[in-house]
Amino acid sequence: MPALTHDTLYSLEQYARIRPEFRARVMAHKKTRRLALGDHAALYFEDALTMQYQVQEMLRLERMFEPELIQEELDVYNPLIPDGSNWKATFMIEYPDVEERRQALARLVGVENRVWLQVKGFDKVYPIANEDLERSTDDKTASVHFMRFELSPAMCGAVKEGATLLAGIDHPALSLDLTVPEEVRASLAADLA
Repeated sequence: MPALTHDTLYSLEQYARIRPEFRARVMAHKKTRRLALGDHAALYFEDALTMQYQVQEMLRLERMFEPELIQEELDVYNPLIPDGSNWKATFMIEYPDVEERRQALARLVGVENRVWLQVKGFDKVYPIANEDLERSTDDKTASVHFMRFELSPAMCGAVKEGATLLAGIDHPALSLDLTVPEEVRASLAADLA
């Protein structure tokens, strides 16, 4: 997928005009980019549209129009766009209750390395997690992790041809596996070259 550039972004004035429609389009798109992993975890798969929305919202909130500052935002968010042979996702551990979340994060140390995706007929693919900085300690994991799932050319071809996609977690405190819903699988297939 192509990286975002200054030319692919809306100016603040343009964005103010189209924001309601653009936001509605992105929210509808995001519904096919979320994969629940049990009751308290989810993968949110990123792509150029989700990252453009993030950048546009940052520019809007910060009233940012200087080219250098815009480039800084692009430099932060472009690495989260898949490049045709991988999927990039935000993994979130979601507990509304603060104490329950604290306890879960202590139990789930290392979970970011135990999430997996599997194209049917191939080995599981575990993520390269948190390439930008470490988000866990010996005592607890973070509630947000950034993941990159690298696929072989054969895996990419199989997904594009409709192969079933499986997902799961094999951590001692959280073990599950599931079949990725078709609308999510199809959306992810569009990310592959």
